[in-house]
Amino acid sequence: MSLAIPQGLDNTVERPGERAPLVLGETTTYHSVTEMVSQIAERPPSRAWVIGFLISATLASWFGICIAYLIYTGVGVWGNMNPVFWGWPIVNFVFWVGIGHAGTLISAVLYLFRQDWRTSINRAAEAMTIFAVVCAGTFPGIHVGRAWLAFWLAPYPSLNLWMWPQFRSPLLWDVFAVSTYGTVSLLFWYMGMIPDLATFRDRSTNKWRRMAYGILSLGWSGSSRHWMRYEKAYALLAALAAPLVLSVHTIVSFDFAVSQVPGWHTTIFPPYFVAGAIFSGFAMVLTLMVPARHIYSLEKLITVRHLENMCKIILATGTIVGLAYGTEFFIAWYGQVGEEKFAFVNRAFGPYWWAYWTMVTCNVISPQLFWFKANRTTPWRIVVISIFVNIGMWFERFVIVVTSLSRDYLPSAWGYFGPTWVDWSMLVGSFGLFFTLFLLFCRFMPLINMAEVKSTLAGQLHHHHGNH
Repeated sequence: MSLAIPQGLDNTVERPGERAPLVLGETTTYHSVTEMVSQIAERPPSRAWVIGFLISATLASWFGICIAYLIYTGVGVWGNMNPVFWGWPIVNFVFWVGIGHAGTLISAVLYLFRQDWRTSINRAAEAMTIFAVVCAGTFPGIHVGRAWLAFWLAPYPSLNLWMWPQFRSPLLWDVFAVSTYGTVSLLFWYMGMIPDLATFRDRSTNKWRRMAYGILSLGWSGSSRHWMRYEKAYALLAALAAPLVLSVHTIVSFDFAVSQVPGWHTTIFPPYFVAGAIFSGFAMVLTLMVPARHIYSLEKLITVRHLENMCKIILATGTIVGLAYGTEFFIAWYGQVGEEKFAFVNRAFGPYWWAYWTMVTCNVISPQLFWFKANRTTPWRIVVISIFVNIGMWFERFVIVVTSLSRDYLPSAWGYFGPTWVDWSMLVGSFGLFFTLFLLFCRFMPLINMAEVKSTLAGQLHHHHGNH
């Protein structure tokens, strides 16, 4: 089925007083949308994909080797020591949980608010959420020391009730929050792919590919009954997933906020962490989608309007994060608690001043460049700024964790944290795992939600005929 845009409808140009279209090209049809998305999985992989996959798979393999070395030797291979008993593993965990926030926001919250501009980017953002949760969940599992006993974290039925975890510990709340978040996000992602997986099934010429996509598509036929049930289930999962945008990183922030450590014991952490998570999540979506848009020639489906809207969200959340930084200093001064004042002054002017000002530069200053339209509409500038945002958000977690622990109440117990080669390897290796999973997704799964893009295209045609 194809539906061509009428001749004379130049939808590549934004007219004064009108929003830019979400699908470009005078000759774009339902069939061409299917072709653009399906050919990514049907054609042989490009050289860029092969090179990227080999690099990321090598880093992911090294990540696995480091985990095996850690379990065999012990957590002493990390740089964690007195007084910094929480080091890079917790920093990496909070960073990756934050990365996964944009997927749920784009998919669930924007869907409930009927924001059509989400349609071309929601699939990749949902996949990114799943892969970020996989990376995040790795670190608590190996941080417990005896990784083979990590199942103790689950409240499984047991006669040895003394072995059950401490339910008043926020570290256990993380287990339930992140596992719930990952499960709902996985179901939401898979549910949205079923119609497109059926398209891949029907187009497959290879028996094994047809069988694999046939199993994954759950017998989808495209009937009105299937669409009705699909839309109800999708809306229900969106309603379940929407509160997770706020709850997951709020609970992660409780790891710090419920403690008595100066610099952590503050009520601003939940909204501050949520804004920072959305901030870093959207930056990662742009970091992934802008190159994919260019490599796979998807400029007609992932338009400048999509990129510009995400840049505006980064600008808004980055400003909120900057406000939170200033608020922390103000409350530390206003509260007249000596330890709190020292904690924040130490962050900015202590031995880790370089990390703090890197954080401020990347998270507060660099997003302000998006006030200028040229920066919001130029792809290479968007990627550069987004990378700086992700660097800054990792340093934010580093500053929160390390600076507060390295200089506690007693000067005699002060210390300087130094990462080991295992810390560096696991940080880089986690990125390797993330990009390996994402590249496999691009290769074998529908990168863009074809069904929703076609719905958006139909809406544009209806709007055009209504005006003419």
